[in-house]
Amino acid sequence: MAKILIAGGGIGGLAAALGTARRGHEVTILERRETFRELGAGIQLGPNAFHALDCLGVGDAVRERAVHIDELWLMDGATGRRIAAMPLTGEYRERFGNPYAVLARGDLYQALLDGCRALGAVALRGGRTVVAYEQDARRVTVVTEDGSRFAGDALIAADGIRSVVRRRLVGDGDPCVSGHTVYRSVVPMERVPGELRWNTVTLWAGPRWHFVHYPVGAGAFLNLAATRDDGGREVVIGRPVERAEVLDAFPSLAATPRRLLELGREWKAWMLCDREPVERWTDGRVALLGDAAHPMLQYAAQGACMALEDAVRVGQLLDAPPEDFAQRLEKYSAERRERTARTQRLAREMGRQVYHPTGPRAAARDAMLSSLSPRELFDKVAWLHGARIGASG
Repeated sequence: MAKILIAGGGIGGLAAALGTARRGHEVTILERRETFRELGAGIQLGPNAFHALDCLGVGDAVRERAVHIDELWLMDGATGRRIAAMPLTGEYRERFGNPYAVLARGDLYQALLDGCRALGAVALRGGRTVVAYEQDARRVTVVTEDGSRFAGDALIAADGIRSVVRRRLVGDGDPCVSGHTVYRSVVPMERVPGELRWNTVTLWAGPRWHFVHYPVGAGAFLNLAATRDDGGREVVIGRPVERAEVLDAFPSLAATPRRLLELGREWKAWMLCDREPVERWTDGRVALLGDAAHPMLQYAAQGACMALEDAVRVGQLLDAPPEDFAQRLEKYSAERRERTARTQRLAREMGRQVYHPTGPRAAARDAMLSSLSPRELFDKVAWLHGARIGASG
């Protein structure tokens, strides 16, 4: 049995704990917050995420909390016209082996947290902010803000987009500010008119803005997320905003999405950030995971999915003697870099070409996507949604 240290107790950190503890290791998660909880509203999970969750032993628990979506809709946000739809039942589920589902981030987090607690080999240490690490040929030691030291055989850094471990390991400065401000709110479904209660992920796209909504909380709530490409440069994380500010930011919304946007009451704002893909994720017995390794914009709906895949593969590769860990972590990095970098770039391009184009570029998007059959749409996402990371491990 080896001892694995994990910096960060978010979705990626808990998943990494499951991936390694299920292989017989003792795991300590060091989380800066005093309590283990997840902030944020809704999250989308593709079939690749459910395959990873099954490998981590919590797939069924997440399915029970999730809403299994029937279709993805792309709508013209200014006219209300439907541009394209991708069905997610029948052939889609048969081809990719799992549903496309949505749920509250807290529900996904709770399933992972319950899984860690059930194992008995995962120590949850809140109020422990990782500020540094040291290592030699045999061990790695983590230093926390209060001066405590934790020694182990490997360190998995899942401490997010502003990772302290990445700052030392990669040294690429602050995240890239996208200039895209997203406003989020959650509405009780009982307040949503019956004719607007769709079992879809619906995207209303406009010139340099978009609005997405879908059910969460086993259908008890509607998650709203409205984004403007406003060129903002201030890093904003969950700032409360007035309802009037949100409504004024989307004056050209068509009647139906406007009705939905007006349902939101308590809104918060975030500035979307990401980073450039990098080649180096490891330093001896230390490796990055999830947003610490490959933070991405929201537009491919794959940030959490990639972290879950990372957790599966790192767990499989650390099913080895501790003296092999540095080599195994380098193998993990080499295997995951290309796929996650491709997804990071895809997320940026989807923002430009699908979510926010204007004029002729928007017309070209409409013509291309509306011409595709469901099977052709499946072909386009197959490399992403159809992946079964670690299936041979």
